[in-house]
Amino acid sequence: MGADDTDQVNDPAVDPAAEETFAGPSAGEPSAADDGAATDDTAADAPAAEQAREPEKDELAERTADLQRLSAEFANYRRRVARDKQADIENAKASVLSELLPVLDDLDRARQHGDLESGPLKSVADKLEGVFTAQGVASFGAEGDAFDPAVHEAVQHEGDGSNPVIGSVFRKGYTAGDRVLRTAMVAVVDGPTGTESATDGPNSA
Repeated sequence: MGADDTDQVNDPAVDPAAEETFAGPSAGEPSAADDGAATDDTAADAPAAEQAREPEKDELAERTADLQRLSAEFANYRRRVARDKQADIENAKASVLSELLPVLDDLDRARQHGDLESGPLKSVADKLEGVFTAQGVASFGAEGDAFDPAVHEAVQHEGDGSNPVIGSVFRKGYTAGDRVLRTAMVAVVDGPTGTESATDGPNSA
């Protein structure tokens, strides 16, 4: 073997083992340092993303509270409108019934004169009184009832007023449910001392 052959074999520049020993990782494979850096970046991004969602959560909670408040206000408005509507209906009905009370007065006078004992007028009177009864209209104010200034209008008073009761009724009073349509016009006298009338006005228990 010649000198040239020996130098060629031992030349480190062309030794395959040396090439494998000193060769670094290939360009396409990530190193351990690169893996650690990627993991650190992902962990750092998680709190940042959570912080970015915090304003969205606060805004959603605020919008939900606004919606609940508006829903409650609308429910209260509907109840108030329904209550006011019912009150308007009751007031209108009471006004119409009050305007028709003089008709009942005429029927009472006709009955006292015997004009309602028979005939077509009796039929009309019965139907009209049935309508008033269906609407909850009831009369009050009879002789012997305890006098109540809230529902009785005294146009005459006899006695010292120790036990005032109704002596005469000049005009009946009427109620519709709890509403007084018209007070009764009466004359007041003193009842028996130490006793109370067996019948009371519309406001008695």
